[in-house]
Amino acid sequence: MERLGTSARNVFQAQGAGADGSVVFRRKLSRAQLLKFMSSQPPCVVAMKACASSRHWGRGIGDLGHEVRLIPPAYVKPFVKRQKNDMADAEAIAEAASRPTMRFVAVKSEAQQTAAMTYRTRDLLVRQRTQTINALRAHLAEQGSVAPTGPAHVGRLSAIIDGDDGMLPSAVRDLARLLLEQIAGLAEKIAGLDAELRRRVTTDDTARRLTTIPGVGAETAAAITTFAPPVETFSTGRDFAAWVGLTPRQHSSGGKDRLGRTSKMGQRDFRRLLIVAAVAMVRWAKRKGAPEGSWLGQMLARKPKMLVAVALANRMARTAWALLRHGEDYGIRRWRPHRLVSSGCRRMREGARERKGRRSRDRVGRTSIPDGAPLSAGKRTGPDLHISMQACGA
Repeated sequence: MERLGTSARNVFQAQGAGADGSVVFRRKLSRAQLLKFMSSQPPCVVAMKACASSRHWGRGIGDLGHEVRLIPPAYVKPFVKRQKNDMADAEAIAEAASRPTMRFVAVKSEAQQTAAMTYRTRDLLVRQRTQTINALRAHLAEQGSVAPTGPAHVGRLSAIIDGDDGMLPSAVRDLARLLLEQIAGLAEKIAGLDAELRRRVTTDDTARRLTTIPGVGAETAAAITTFAPPVETFSTGRDFAAWVGLTPRQHSSGGKDRLGRTSKMGQRDFRRLLIVAAVAMVRWAKRKGAPEGSWLGQMLARKPKMLVAVALANRMARTAWALLRHGEDYGIRRWRPHRLVSSGCRRMREGARERKGRRSRDRVGRTSIPDGAPLSAGKRTGPDLHISMQACGA
């Protein structure tokens, strides 16, 4: 047996497949039987759908000597034949795992899942605090008392509730104080989690390195180190930005490039934090002015602010990938071509490109091809050259 596909909720449906894709066995296992059954199998590839508990089972099965591959459910669905059931899902998972171009999800460690729980708990508490503040503002507005939005103006709400002007009935004051106590409790818990995130950033060298990027704080750095897959998964920073969901959706065909809205595919928490940081930087640049001749200033002069913010978030994602890949801190001199480039630096780069072009032309002039040689002489040919084509209007 070479591959084993499993599909389960409370009962696991396992299907073994040989090297030629033939079915070796089909078994239905309970949760208590799964690890015992896996320990009796020779080392093989075990494929599962990526779900809430798949990483827990992936770590346990991996400790038994198997190679675990988690597949996104959206990539398994095309291989399901006709009816949807556990047996068909297991067969589809085994088939999808055999594809050489299939993309898999990394199995996270317990430490990574703990960090993810910390981040998501903080995010939940922030949403609850926002809901409570909005509810308190709405109740007071019904009594004729209004205040600006945001947690920074909770003190003004408290002053209205404790005021002696007699505008609020006593029952409304008592209920409003309950909401104020809940807001204060949530704010205290959020502050504790913020301190925990900052502590982790100071102890984690990778997260500390990410905070050197302008606009990236402790929360964003913690989200990158927690939710991002291994940096070796992506060959370039553009691939990483596409995984985050900061690139346009493509509808290209027939040699014509058609780009739509931002795909918004990938890790939404990470993407949201990058866009929030980029929006803050764009607002600061609009208020204080961007450096003359900079990329940000040129973009703001001819593009809407939100579009510039998404483009800036894309650049921040690519910068984060570069820091993770090369293990270096963000430096203005090293990364200046990727940030705010002055016209003088642009002229230096143009001169470098011109010199590089002259060297390339000199090398071409020195290349000798024997008389009568085919036109492909000197070009890369053979099995290392792969060409893929699509019939367009043929």
